[in-house]
Amino acid sequence: MGLLNLSSSKNRHARQWRLLDIVTAAFFAAVLLFFLLVFTPLGDSLAASGRQTLLRSDPRHRGRLVALVELGRQAVAIDACPADMVAHMPCEDPRINSQLSREMNFYRERHCPLPTETPLCLIPPPEGYRVSVQWPESLHKIWHDNMPYNKIADRKGHQGWMKKEGPYFIFPGGGTMFPDGAVQYIEKLKQYIPIASGNLRTALDMGCGVASFGGYMLAEGIVTLSFAPRDSHKAQIQFALERGVPAFVAMLGTLRLPFPGFSFDLVHCSRCLIPFTAYNATYFLEVDRLLRPGGYLVISGPPVQWPKQDKEWADLQAVARSLCYELIVVDGNTVIWKKPNGDSCLPNQNEFGIELCDESDDPSFAWYIKLKKCASRASSVKGEYAVGSIPKWPERLTTAPARASVIKNGLDVFEADKRRWIRRVAYYKNSLNIKLGTPSIRNVMDMNAFFGGFAAAIISDPVWVMNVVPARKPSTLDVVFDRGLIGVYHDWCEPFSTYPRTYDLIHIDAIESLIKDPISGNNRCNMVDLMVEIDRILRPEGKVVIRDSPDVIDKIYRISHAIRWKASIHDKEPESHGKERILVATKSLWKLPSSSH
Repeated sequence: MGLLNLSSSKNRHARQWRLLDIVTAAFFAAVLLFFLLVFTPLGDSLAASGRQTLLRSDPRHRGRLVALVELGRQAVAIDACPADMVAHMPCEDPRINSQLSREMNFYRERHCPLPTETPLCLIPPPEGYRVSVQWPESLHKIWHDNMPYNKIADRKGHQGWMKKEGPYFIFPGGGTMFPDGAVQYIEKLKQYIPIASGNLRTALDMGCGVASFGGYMLAEGIVTLSFAPRDSHKAQIQFALERGVPAFVAMLGTLRLPFPGFSFDLVHCSRCLIPFTAYNATYFLEVDRLLRPGGYLVISGPPVQWPKQDKEWADLQAVARSLCYELIVVDGNTVIWKKPNGDSCLPNQNEFGIELCDESDDPSFAWYIKLKKCASRASSVKGEYAVGSIPKWPERLTTAPARASVIKNGLDVFEADKRRWIRRVAYYKNSLNIKLGTPSIRNVMDMNAFFGGFAAAIISDPVWVMNVVPARKPSTLDVVFDRGLIGVYHDWCEPFSTYPRTYDLIHIDAIESLIKDPISGNNRCNMVDLMVEIDRILRPEGKVVIRDSPDVIDKIYRISHAIRWKASIHDKEPESHGKERILVATKSLWKLPSSSH
């Protein structure tokens, strides 16, 4: 019995020593982990990663952070996103969209995450980023390290798209259907289209590549809005924007493009590979909705007299005939049509079953509206807006369009708005030192454009302006196009369809109205998310000008510190009424520490 008790006692003491060893080891491991997290870059990296993971999964924590930022707590700041997010576009995320249906290119359209599913962080620039090459030099070359993607240069260099040369990407001005250069191609089009007459001003380039066509059309007095999806060529729209050419990310898929009806004087496709006759010619009908009566449609490349595409080419001609488009010329692999005036062509017997849309259809409703298999009625829009019946450029910029009557007393409001923005822009330049008219500002966005008055007031500066008309506000974007300007519809409770670091100057009048429901007056989203999105699309060292009430401007000023902006608040111009104040901010050029790469 004694021996048995002694053995039991020894075993018990051994277990106690093993437990003590485990506790001691755990203690020292915890101390070591503490020092790693607090005193080494690993801690910063893990902490940032943990915060972002938490922001994705815990809406309550995200909400608390938003509230603290809005209150302007000095110690609260928005973290930088990871290095792999330098080209992040929340609504065109290939990791998400690649899992969606391929039917009608649905997976290449906008698919936005909920705000609670979006990391609340600041997109960093790529390693080696520097301030962009200034216009007009940027049309011909940009810094390679600002978007170090060699795929297009490797695959398309022989067609004159672009090539790498030292620290630059060089753009010879070519394209798949114009390898000898856009200038020569445009000269060919001039034989058939009155490009230099002043009758044409706004153009849409579909599937634009790096937008050399649009870049060289500027010299002809035509402003071309180029679009392409985020696809296997990687960043073609980002290259276009870095060059200083108007462009944004979009896809002709299941939805109407975000433009009003009868907006473009010219629609161009150079090997855009859009199946115009598929789905009962739905895509051709969308082009028809966008093209102004009397405007021109140019298609170069397949299927125009293309080998082994006889049927597709025959179908394309049949669709154009069914809509009574006038065939101007077939020149090699390029076809040019002119759209007729009025609705007199339909109804008619055609193999595609095309009919006029119902009279209740508004061709200018285009924000998340499904494509329709019918031809938009020109008679649904009152007033003159056909090519040749509206004033030539530049007179059309300052002439009140008939479509301004969408607003009560619209023609009078138009004239007052025009005078107001001439006065305000003069104040921006002379008193606020906004460097409009200098090479430092090229790409400009007006986030609440109304009639495009701000853009019209800076028309003599070397800029282009993306005029955004909020989707929940009165549909005045058709007036913007009638004036010879360009823009899109957008809802600012969602991210915009562009790459990071796109704009040199972003202008916002009445910023709080962009997040409020116009009926209830309640906020539909929060100001912090909107400011983080503005930061995403603003170039480093770019400027922001925001006008609103003193209370809203104070709130924006507090948020600006959390996103690393340098901001100042100014009084409005003396001639203006109301209690507005103006915030002017500069986005700083910051970079991730090398350990983050």
